[in-house]
Amino acid sequence: MARSRKRLGEILVGWGAITAEQADKAAAMAKGAGKRMGEVLVEQNFTKEDQVAKALANQFGMEYVDLSVNGVASKIDLKLVPDDLIKKHLILPLGKSGNRLQLLIHDPMDLELFDLLRFRLNVELDQKLTSKSQIRKYLDAAAAGTARKFGQGESLITSSIDKSVDKSVDKSLDKSIDVADDDAPIVKLCNRIIAEAVRSRASDIHIEPMGDRVRLRYRIDGVCIERDNLPKRMQNALLSRFKLMAGMNIAEKRVPQDGRIKMPVDDASIDFRVSACPAYHGESVVLRILRPDSVRIGLVNLGFEPDNLAIFNRIIRRPNGIFLVTGPTGSGKTTTLYSALDVLNRPDKKIITAEDPVEYNFEGINQCQVRENIGLGFKEILRSMLRQAPNIILVGEIRDKEVAEIAIQAALTGHLVFSTLHTNDAPSAITRLIDMGVKPFLVASSIQAIMAQRLIRVNCRECKRLMREEELDHKYLALTGITVDEALGKAMKGSGCANCVNTGYRGRQAIFEMMQMNTQIREMAFNLAPIADIRRAAMANGMRSLVGDGKIKILKGVTTPDEIARTTQVDMETITTK
Repeated sequence: MARSRKRLGEILVGWGAITAEQADKAAAMAKGAGKRMGEVLVEQNFTKEDQVAKALANQFGMEYVDLSVNGVASKIDLKLVPDDLIKKHLILPLGKSGNRLQLLIHDPMDLELFDLLRFRLNVELDQKLTSKSQIRKYLDAAAAGTARKFGQGESLITSSIDKSVDKSVDKSLDKSIDVADDDAPIVKLCNRIIAEAVRSRASDIHIEPMGDRVRLRYRIDGVCIERDNLPKRMQNALLSRFKLMAGMNIAEKRVPQDGRIKMPVDDASIDFRVSACPAYHGESVVLRILRPDSVRIGLVNLGFEPDNLAIFNRIIRRPNGIFLVTGPTGSGKTTTLYSALDVLNRPDKKIITAEDPVEYNFEGINQCQVRENIGLGFKEILRSMLRQAPNIILVGEIRDKEVAEIAIQAALTGHLVFSTLHTNDAPSAITRLIDMGVKPFLVASSIQAIMAQRLIRVNCRECKRLMREEELDHKYLALTGITVDEALGKAMKGSGCANCVNTGYRGRQAIFEMMQMNTQIREMAFNLAPIADIRRAAMANGMRSLVGDGKIKILKGVTTPDEIARTTQVDMETITTK
């Protein structure tokens, strides 16, 4: 009789990597979410991904391979398996002997993949196990040509591209920019920039002409990293190629232009929103990389603490009223609202949005694009959508009194309205609407809740470690209201590795300030109370400030004190209001 295989949770509990309670909780969550238990254990920070991979190897009687050990990665030969299979299934060939292929995998249960490989490659497989993040890290480094920090790696300009650019030619009219042939030098360079940025998890590509060069930067986790300095003589050809790809007029350089690019990168179709703006040394071009999966990450992964998540879930399921999300540009407001709509998007609900622009397409949601040039603004779309009998309305941004009043009227007549506003914190949104000219009684009666948010960088899972006492900056600890004794043994930071491009951070989460309206706050809004008084009442009603939410994440080892201080821009006066 075959010996029954030990469960993953039992192995990890036996090793002391997790507790029995964590194993039971992860098993229940995995069952409810339809995920593997190992995924949930890593997502909940119960243990590290490498530990789960070692336990899986033990469970299936396989050898575990650590790619970070010197000399192991050098044995990998990517030519042994077709590129499409490597990227799609995240596998690495370790070598071949006769008819047997040594293969590094991360999922020992993917039997269909093993059958496919045997059929396509006509080989027998010797499988070894490693973690998915180690495979991805190796492939990212191989794709970029270097695992070193940007700015210290190889230049994007190869000798063949450099020689092809002739100083005497007007590059805006260079025929090489308008070709379908991917081998054309400028085409090759532009495609290489785009592919590298996508693989590096960048959100934006910045091409900025300077006096003597063209600076190329990627924005990764909200921070711009300089990638390369391209020769000035390539400026016209480079900018014209990007403008041509985006459907812009390459002869027009005096006025701003907008366009879009859609192209495949590693078997995924990626959208780019392109903006060209005239500047002193030439047009500055920015490509915003739009990834559909970035707004479908799920509410839990946004960074909500359990209490705020419970409030958020309760508010978005109310039948009417306004829910406002506030924060500066790039603070993740759209992602939060899209995540809410994704939860609410069911056949029994009609959802209509007014957006400028429509960045992500959602099946089952009616999305309307604002077009001011033909007189189709937010207010025109809002008036029209109310005649469509929606249950839920999303207004991309409340910009003026008229849009605010229509949104409020919609909320008072039985619709649930989501929208965004540019304010620094949640209580300021009330006075901002009143300053726009909206009557105080309308503001007080229609708003259900206001949530302010910021995006913070998250410590890299591969290299994060506990901070030593000498590394704890007392100034930043004071700004976030944490004592040295509290921080020791809890606060963590990344030391920098290939996985995080030597920054110590990989990925982002949000910190939130959730202000629920109650009778007292409604009366204060109606009586035009000062922001400070409204804030005190909200804190007494259970609101936690952005700094307070950040403090929890510091003590959980999610981020660092200096990241919270940088993001919230706190000063000494805010300590008393956390």
